[in-house]
Amino acid sequence: MQINSTEAPFSEDLDINGNLKEFLLQQQIYRAAIKEIKTKLEILDEEFQARYDHNPIHHMEYRLKAPQSIAEKMQKKGLEITPENIRKNLTDIAGVRVICNYLNDINHIANLLVRQDDITLVRKNDYIAEPKKNGYRSLHLIVLVPIFLAERTESVPVEIQIRTIAMDFWASLEHQLKYKGHSDMSEGLRERLKYCAESITRLDEEMQMIYEEITSDDCEQK
Repeated sequence: MQINSTEAPFSEDLDINGNLKEFLLQQQIYRAAIKEIKTKLEILDEEFQARYDHNPIHHMEYRLKAPQSIAEKMQKKGLEITPENIRKNLTDIAGVRVICNYLNDINHIANLLVRQDDITLVRKNDYIAEPKKNGYRSLHLIVLVPIFLAERTESVPVEIQIRTIAMDFWASLEHQLKYKGHSDMSEGLRERLKYCAESITRLDEEMQMIYEEITSDDCEQK
């Protein structure tokens, strides 16, 4: 498992800097939210291993949005950059990406997580059932997790992306190619990338069936 975090310089706008520096004091709350989700997912994964001799989670990655990215997103929304506005309008400051071994693991993990009493599901976008036009597939959740502080409790949003190894492979390379091409990609290349995404989906489905046949044979032999 690995933690990804990026740092970016502050804007030259002194007002933006002042507000973001104030907001940085609250970043520890978002770090705590990431830790809470990380721990919950690790416990679920360990329980699966103990009960079913199977780890649904291959690995996890974590990200705390950099101050400059926060500023840019608020400016795009046309909102004043204040700690209060950031809390109210951004739900992806804390991010967790869960990479699963098989297709069925995605919904197993998602359902078990949102079923927990202290987790509130805010939004669910199923880009596996309904992929994006470019072929992107992943399950996105926005959840609220309570963080218990010395003088108060805060419900903190965390964005969770859950996908298979194959989906993550495609998404990572597509992102790199899109960046290198500055988003100016020909229709032919876009179609080829979409075809690759569809091929990866068929691979995921085949690997799921192979896994189920192998585990079914093991159960019959026992």
